[in-house]
Amino acid sequence: MELNRRTVIAGAAAAGIAASTLGSAAQAAPSATGSSPGRGKLLRELFGRLADGTKVHRWSLENGGTRLKVLSYGGVVQSLEVPDRRGRHANVSLGFGALDDYVASSPYFGALIGRYGNRIGRGRFTLDSRTYQLSVNDGDNSLHGGAKGFDKHVWDVEPFAEGSDVGLRLYRTSVDGEMGYPGTLRVKVTYTLTRRGEWRVDYEATTDRPTVVNLTSHVYWNLAGEGSGTIEDHELTIAASRYTPTDAGLIPTGELAKVAGTPFDFRRAKAVGRDIRAGHPQQVRAKGYDHNWVLDKGVTARPEHIATLRDPRSGRILRIATDQPGLQFYSGNFLDGTLTGTGGRTYRQGDALCLETQHFPDSPNHADFPSTVLRPGRTYRTTTVHSFGV
Repeated sequence: MELNRRTVIAGAAAAGIAASTLGSAAQAAPSATGSSPGRGKLLRELFGRLADGTKVHRWSLENGGTRLKVLSYGGVVQSLEVPDRRGRHANVSLGFGALDDYVASSPYFGALIGRYGNRIGRGRFTLDSRTYQLSVNDGDNSLHGGAKGFDKHVWDVEPFAEGSDVGLRLYRTSVDGEMGYPGTLRVKVTYTLTRRGEWRVDYEATTDRPTVVNLTSHVYWNLAGEGSGTIEDHELTIAASRYTPTDAGLIPTGELAKVAGTPFDFRRAKAVGRDIRAGHPQQVRAKGYDHNWVLDKGVTARPEHIATLRDPRSGRILRIATDQPGLQFYSGNFLDGTLTGTGGRTYRQGDALCLETQHFPDSPNHADFPSTVLRPGRTYRTTTVHSFGV
């Protein structure tokens, strides 16, 4: 599974894929948004260099009316463009225009998250009677893999075209002990743009020692377009009757609380901002929503629809399907106007939201939560599908 850059380029050449451009052989069908048929496309360009001279490339993909730009740095989704009800495209994900901003100050914009998405309390867990101390980077806790998680590494990238789909396979090896995690973890993440304009993310990982894994994607969504202002008028539905309340450090207490009668009830579509200032103690603590919803479906063999986000202004709709048991809904509480995005506008509190499919935060420390343990001989696999429409 592990590929270095030379192997990736050689493999692409053997498959008949140019290192810089690619067009799928099959015609893409019309998308649900009404865009005209066209060929799926891939383009690679140099985006920048890290301080040590390492090159970072940007891949541009287009298929079924969806346009996606991905960086080899952190597997970052730099932009994702979809049409509105009038067929006008806009970038609906927050990001930066320059590599230096991602390195210096990104709050995980568009990034691949690992080894463990979300928080682990005190950066510590016990597995098979041995306690592991992780990198602590969020107060007393470990967040999104630690100080140098998967979002801060350059991934090997392999383009592909299969039928009428196009995409990228991203690879990296996380060595034993990286950020305190046991085992050498070999990871493959596949981004696919389908002929219908869906963005599908498939995660795979294997290990040579027992470890814990919880991979996710950290796209910040604003369906009206990045830099356009608040998402509080976006209408959200989450198929979850319970959520996991947190302590002062935003670590789950272990309770699976009912959403009924609380601001956390999104079982029927409602505006994100309707109850965001309701004064619920959990909202005060998190400065809004920053919680894990316990999906009613639980862990499933295939992705099932679990959330819908709709922007009434543009008409754009995002539907999310996953096989995971949890969804972290974060309402952009810590955007503070100090970051300037790809469109040249500053991002302020509530200018985007995240919908991260995942296992629950701090699962290694809660025996009643779905397990995130991966053992040698087993393969971690999970899939999330993002569908766009109007």
